[in-house]
Amino acid sequence: MVRIAMMESPCDNPKGNTLPIGSESVIAPRIVLRGRGVLAQARERLLALARRWLLVGGQTSSSLVLPRLQALGIAPVQVVTLRECTEALRQELATVIARQRIAGVIACGGGKAIDAGKLAAHDAQLPVVTIPTTGATCAAWTALSNIYSPAGAFQYDVPLRTCPELLLLDYDLVQTAPPRTLAAGIGDALAKWYEAAVSSRQSTDPLVVMAVQQARVLRDILLQKAVPALATPGGETWQQVVDATVLLAGLVGGVGGARCRAVAAHGVHNGLTHWPQTHRWLHGEKVALGILVQLRLEEMQGYPLAGVARAQLLHLYHQIHLPCTLAEVGLGDEDAPALAAQICQPGNDIHRLPFAVTPAQVLEALQTTTQPWAKTQVPAG
Repeated sequence: MVRIAMMESPCDNPKGNTLPIGSESVIAPRIVLRGRGVLAQARERLLALARRWLLVGGQTSSSLVLPRLQALGIAPVQVVTLRECTEALRQELATVIARQRIAGVIACGGGKAIDAGKLAAHDAQLPVVTIPTTGATCAAWTALSNIYSPAGAFQYDVPLRTCPELLLLDYDLVQTAPPRTLAAGIGDALAKWYEAAVSSRQSTDPLVVMAVQQARVLRDILLQKAVPALATPGGETWQQVVDATVLLAGLVGGVGGARCRAVAAHGVHNGLTHWPQTHRWLHGEKVALGILVQLRLEEMQGYPLAGVARAQLLHLYHQIHLPCTLAEVGLGDEDAPALAAQICQPGNDIHRLPFAVTPAQVLEALQTTTQPWAKTQVPAG
């Protein structure tokens, strides 16, 4: 069992993209349990938090978690299954909680389901327990929920007052997910370094500096262990990578705050969600493509080491089947100009880059993600 102190924040900005500068940090869940079969060991902790639970999750994840809860003598009052985390769902869950006198929320599954459960608990000021059933995101850790349109287009994020009361990372559950989900989680977690490094490299705030260094460690773990982890599902290396994508990635955002959370890589993801043909691809897969776009933008600004990083990532992506081009997420050249304009909309995370970008520059970056790295650009010495 891992215990990590949690600092609460009074911040509640339901349609803002960032926590206000100077706000108190919301760093971590109060308790994290990780290991095989940890859900089966959590009965007393769950009963200590609440007796009348709402279970929120995807259809597959709910079918996995519900019988395990029932075996512990914990029968959620109601189960809500979903696909998108929308404002309409937010209102629906608020109604269910009020009518059923719910005392706690259990959120299980992938990022959108967990975000919905966290947001419902936040709105009702109830404790929330997160049970990830994939390694695809760090949503089970964070004090943040993303809102999408009913059609699946990203709208905005909602900062939450607290991280979850309890996070149960049960490797047995995570191992039931397709390997593709962990590969997507690797893409999402890698973005922590590439985004935090470019947005916070000048910061002297000790917490931000620490978060950036944690992001570097996270990147190194993934670069070294992603391929062997995916080759040996359930093994020790696989468990380490799951810890990295779910826990360490969440910790980076918790310690560093909004300044270390999302820049161009997530900005590209947010833009891509406005094209229905990209919805077959997972969050982390689209973020992974966004990292390449961000690095191309940095190269175009004269940062030669961005080319080194892009070449390294392209090699990894080919090994673990992450998308490298727009075509690989279902878009054609005819879609690129409108996508570039969408990505450059005011308020998009791409504007957290330390330099201004135009739709024309983003268009060029979108179309040249696999362009060979020009080694001659690297300064001698």
